[in-house]
Amino acid sequence: MDGSLPTIRVLIDGIVAACVLAYATPPARSQPGAIMIAIDQMTVGAAPADFQFARTGQGAIGQWVVVEDATAASKRAIEQSNTDRTDYRFPLAIYQAATAKNVEVSLRFKPVAGRVDQAGGIAVRLSSPDDYYLVRANALEDNVRFYRIVKGRRQQLATANVKVASGAWHTLSIKAENSRFTVSFDGKPLHSITDTTFPAAGHIALWTKSDSVTRFDQINVQVLP
Repeated sequence: MDGSLPTIRVLIDGIVAACVLAYATPPARSQPGAIMIAIDQMTVGAAPADFQFARTGQGAIGQWVVVEDATAASKRAIEQSNTDRTDYRFPLAIYQAATAKNVEVSLRFKPVAGRVDQAGGIAVRLSSPDDYYLVRANALEDNVRFYRIVKGRRQQLATANVKVASGAWHTLSIKAENSRFTVSFDGKPLHSITDTTFPAAGHIALWTKSDSVTRFDQINVQVLP
């Protein structure tokens, strides 16, 4: 068994490196306008269409699947269900149909389970699985935080203590306009931050942490001028 570990590690590192290369150079940015992610047209039991998958940190890459959920708007949701408890592990479902610099993304998410974490978030201006801005909410910590992730390392830029109930749907949104980032949770504005670390267009992604089982619904993307 011990002799097989280096081989397994090489394979995992190769997969992660391929993911990094895949997002190192985003395609041409999208034209301004609304993008509807039609979860209701996705196949239950399959990976969500128009997404590719990666992770920041260590551990399993994540398992993203479309599931039935009677409480979701379209009775279906996108779920990250892998429960690897690696602490510094951040699975990503990266949307492939658009890139943008200025963008507003809103969604509903539901923390379903997790002993280490119960978190869900939105990444914007993602140029690789190790470089992006992130807003995330955590039901075990009852807070909403805004980060920049630079070369795989998190740097917290803002935090707010709010109730994030497990097993309930919450709304989360982020608006990126040049160097200004505005964050809202359950319809309430929380953060307004200025940062210039990532000035270029990038991908949008769904995000979770460690063993979080989290569902996502009503994902709306508005590409801004």
